[in-house]
Amino acid sequence: MELQQLRYVVAVAETGGFTRAAERCLVVQSALSHQIGKLEKELGARLFERTSRRVALTAAGEAFLPAARQALEAADRARAEVAAVTGEIRGRLAIGAITTVTAVDVPGLMRAYHSAYPQVTMRLLDGMSETLVRSVHDGGLDLAFLGVPPSFPTAPHGLRSRTLATDRHVAVVSPDHPLAGEQARGPVPLERLVDEAFVDFPAGAAARAQTDEAFQAARLHREVAFEAKGLEFLADLVRGGLGIALLPSRLVPRLPGLAAVPLRDGPTREERLVWHGARCSPAAKAFLDSVSG
Repeated sequence: MELQQLRYVVAVAETGGFTRAAERCLVVQSALSHQIGKLEKELGARLFERTSRRVALTAAGEAFLPAARQALEAADRARAEVAAVTGEIRGRLAIGAITTVTAVDVPGLMRAYHSAYPQVTMRLLDGMSETLVRSVHDGGLDLAFLGVPPSFPTAPHGLRSRTLATDRHVAVVSPDHPLAGEQARGPVPLERLVDEAFVDFPAGAAARAQTDEAFQAARLHREVAFEAKGLEFLADLVRGGLGIALLPSRLVPRLPGLAAVPLRDGPTREERLVWHGARCSPAAKAFLDSVSG
């Protein structure tokens, strides 16, 4: 069993076909198919079901794929560790981030990192905090920037974390909303908002949990009339007068055309950087060192 064979299997599984996998691996399709066939013969089981319309993993292939990925990751880490001993940081670095990071300039960090360590190949994935945590735990990401309520668990996932910033939420409303005229009168209690229609992130998202927990703690009920996965669409719904939203105060400058109203006993958000302590490559360690807490 050779590492190249494992790369071919992973490429076919991820691209869904032998032709696209061969293009990704920069090899002719016949050579890729031959090596996978050779591996299947060694294993005594077919890894893929091949039809004229599609290529799909068999049960054996489903069982084999995670181990193949782990073996390739281990080989990459071994090469990176040896390079680090000689003073060279190389390899791959996969970073995850929510789109509403305010504590750090993620593109700026990546630009400076690339300048310092040009032999590291970087990629960035944006997503919801709960999805990014799972990816770091499963090895798909080396580290991730999250925005979560203080109660959000990361230690049970076997992860280490660093809090980069803590922020209070404000009520974000359209300029002609009655609450917009109360900005200078001091913080508004949550109970004043119970009759409002809310725009929020999908149920189950960490970004939504921050507000849900605040209302539950105050023993108040609210109605979420509209859900949006993206911040810009959420802001558009608020601008249209369809509802109000509770968002971290540091996000407000990104949302022109909206009024921010301070809250009493409102939600709190922590921005955290998380990584897997037991599976931290030299490239990831170098990036962690570049992020000031």
